[in-house]
Amino acid sequence: MTRADLLTDAFGRVSGSVHRVVKGLDARMLMARLDADANSIAWLVWHLTRIQDDHIADILGTDQIWLSAGWVDRFRLPLPPADTGYAHSSDDVAAVVVESPDLLLGYFDEVHDRTMHLVSGLSDAELDRIVDESWTPPVTLGVRLVSVLADDLEHVGQAAFIRGVLERR
Repeated sequence: MTRADLLTDAFGRVSGSVHRVVKGLDARMLMARLDADANSIAWLVWHLTRIQDDHIADILGTDQIWLSAGWVDRFRLPLPPADTGYAHSSDDVAAVVVESPDLLLGYFDEVHDRTMHLVSGLSDAELDRIVDESWTPPVTLGVRLVSVLADDLEHVGQAAFIRGVLERR
């Protein structure tokens, strides 16, 4: 197994988890918060997708799908267009209103497809390329991809937990 195969498998597992968490939910369950300051499933999936979109676009030197493919207009959120959800307050989380699982999954799938295209063609040597010099030590492509994976898995796991709690109520 190559490193590209490993990354392809890992991001594929994220996709499967996101789909299992979101499919079949109505707007009430997407937006439910376990307490007044908790994240909703909608916010968690939107945020993990926004971070992945932001980081993959930066790696590729392209525009984010959120902006270039018009997802920002389809979601119509009362947030700045470049917002990824990083450091959101409870009020910001509440502003991420998503009525349809299809909207969330449509955006996620488009970002996921771009990510899979990137990782499936990577050579081992490319993973050592510096992609962010604002950190000490500078961040390599491999480290950035693992960071995105860790963020994705953390947030989809939280969303799965919320769905489980909601389904048992």
